[in-house]
Amino acid sequence: MTSSPPAKATAAGHASDPKTGPMYLSPASFFADFYVYPALAVVLLAFALYRSPSQWLGETVAFVVGFGVWTFIEYIMHRYVLHHLTYIKDQHAKHHDDQKALFGTPTWLSLVVMLVLGAGPAVTYMGLPMGSAFTAGLMLGYLGYTLAHYTIHHWNARNGSYLFRLKQRHALHHHYDDLGNFGVSNGIWDYIFRTNIVVRRDDSTTAEAH
Repeated sequence: MTSSPPAKATAAGHASDPKTGPMYLSPASFFADFYVYPALAVVLLAFALYRSPSQWLGETVAFVVGFGVWTFIEYIMHRYVLHHLTYIKDQHAKHHDDQKALFGTPTWLSLVVMLVLGAGPAVTYMGLPMGSAFTAGLMLGYLGYTLAHYTIHHWNARNGSYLFRLKQRHALHHHYDDLGNFGVSNGIWDYIFRTNIVVRRDDSTTAEAH
């Protein structure tokens, strides 16, 4: 897949006021994720270990798997939901237009979705201790995504650091929009699904995803 950048640095085709919308959050609402999710993850993991200490190895594996599963969810949601689902893609486009704003999903909403679609099935099929450990990993994965996205847009990064590489990847995503680089906290799934953006060195106006 090959693409040239949009004529403007903003997401094309979205004329609505970028300063309005339900995903623009107050500082208190935006930073609630950084308090709520670590606390819940610790409680869930501690509960799992307390409830079934003899299964600590399995619970550790469930926690790691939950964390890894989030990276896949992150990719799928960014690629197919935030960029293609009616109304949601229009809200997400406002972030492309106003990258410094505190833009995201309210904690109460992300938590409800995570408990219903993540914890519910996990506990049902894995049991309470294992499901709790899996959910703790899922929550920390989501926290990592939220933290990565915030630091990408608001922190300076040392040249060559992991954050510097994330900032470069995400800048290409904003520049070429729907072409690729949908992973925010990592680029693993972009490499797997061939949506990793590479700019041609002989022509900086053209990029390919592979």
